Amino acid sequence: MNDKINYKNNPLNGVGLKQMLREIVDHYGFDILYAYLNINCFKNNPSLESAVKFLKKTQWAREKVEAFYMYEYKSLPRASADQFELPPRDRIVPDGDVPGEPAELSIEDAEERKATKARKAAEWDAQRRSSRSDNQRRRSSSPWGGSSSDRNGRRDRNDDRGSWGRAEKKSKTSSRGSKPDPWGNFKK
Repeated sequence: MNDKINYKNNPLNGVGLKQMLREIVDHYGFDILYAYLNINCFKNNPSLESAVKFLKKTQWAREKVEAFYMYEYKSLPRASADQFELPPRDRIVPDGDVPGEPAELSIEDAEERKATKARKAAEWDAQRRSSRSDNQRRRSSSPWGGSSSDRNGRRDRNDDRGSWGRAEKKSKTSSRGSKPDPWGNFKK
């Protein structure tokens, strides 16, 4: 199937990591790259060599820089949902999409984007917490029982299950007292 797919329309085709990084650093500089990507190799003693070395070792950071190159520097339209799941080098760019001029970026714009992302993340987290508490209320008012459970729905360790989630066998007590006999369940 991949034999028929033409990846040549992808702007990353034939572009090495060092060349790609040199292009975006020459155009934007390390400050803008750090502001938009939040990768420390662009902040702490930034150099082209150290950034390339880090990006070669770290796949998530390399993919983040490649996506920045495609969608900010080359100004391509955003990828479809199924293409977005692929690494940027494996994405298929439709024939009608042609790279354009680099986007105009500023540190102020990056701060606004970060603030918007933080606000949306806080809203999403609040929704998730409220739905989790609703589920716990429903579970505790269930007619099938009211065993205690923690916030993740796990049962309390004081119930009939051990710490590993298996039902513990009651061991036979020794004849000397109420202490359990560790060999009581041993079959001869």
